[in-house]
Amino acid sequence: MEHAAPTGVDLDADRLAAFIRSRVGDFAGPLGLRRVEGGQSNPTFIVDAGARRYVLRRKPAGTLLPSAHAVEREFRVIKALEGSAVPVPRVRALCEDPSVLGSSFYLMDFVEGRILGDQTLPGMAPGERRAMYDELNRVLAALHSVDYRALGLRDYGREGNYVERQIERWTRQYRAAETTRIDAMENLIAWLPTQVPAQAGTSIVHGDYRLDNVIFHPTEPRIVAVLDWELSTLGDPLVDFAYHCMNWHLALGTHRTLAGVDLAPLGIPDEAAYVATYCRRSGLGVDGRIPHWRFYLAFNMFRLAAIQQGVARRALDGNAANSRAASVAERVGATAIAGWEQAQLAKGLC
Repeated sequence: MEHAAPTGVDLDADRLAAFIRSRVGDFAGPLGLRRVEGGQSNPTFIVDAGARRYVLRRKPAGTLLPSAHAVEREFRVIKALEGSAVPVPRVRALCEDPSVLGSSFYLMDFVEGRILGDQTLPGMAPGERRAMYDELNRVLAALHSVDYRALGLRDYGREGNYVERQIERWTRQYRAAETTRIDAMENLIAWLPTQVPAQAGTSIVHGDYRLDNVIFHPTEPRIVAVLDWELSTLGDPLVDFAYHCMNWHLALGTHRTLAGVDLAPLGIPDEAAYVATYCRRSGLGVDGRIPHWRFYLAFNMFRLAAIQQGVARRALDGNAANSRAASVAERVGATAIAGWEQAQLAKGLC
């Protein structure tokens, strides 16, 4: 039976169908494929195989930056977390043979629910918004409390010097993708290594935990799956939490964040209250506050700018996973400037 891929889907449907039948399960009828817009890094597809629906994540084609697009790591951590306090989709199969689809990929079950992009949660009552944000907070604290050794993830990353290694890594990634000089990035690259606080502890860190990387239950304020684990590793949970909290500071341009929003009428907690709740759940921080908070925000804005620069570079090279990737280049400078402003606040200069 022939399985014709729809226009714009660069997958060999016949090879994929054969793989699913041999590794996941047989099915009747043609294979359905649909590209999902939204992922900036790894191309993502919805796959209909008979009565079963899967999500396929693959590495993009073309020349890739070192250590990027690690779908194999995504597969490993999601599989390890199945049955834990962290909700994840069920993964079905990993393929590292490029002869099948041209690059490594994995399949996981499609999870029904809501993926929300506007951080202000329009159309909801204040109580609903409050519950949604409390659930976001709860799940991230749960991830940071998981015993990664018991899950077989002791070698998923190194257990010390997380921020130092991240600064080195993202400086390299940024240099590899750099297209023009950005003074704020140069300032951060020079300042950050001199200010690194002692690591709060080691946990699994998601690396990109935000509203649109989780699936909420169709009607309840309950997360049923955390998605997009490409940047996950072992690291400092406070750094991971601060990345999530950039939502209160940055206007990203692609979807509405909480920056500059009057939160009280919406029922959404302000940053201080959200941080205090996380501290209570995780047992981290001091008296509901996180020391070196401005540093953590500055570091994460530097890291985000480096990630954005990589997306911009792939857009120029013609292998970006999202058709809107070129517009990301315009935001690199703004993100870096915001990070340098946080560094200035940390130094008490503004």
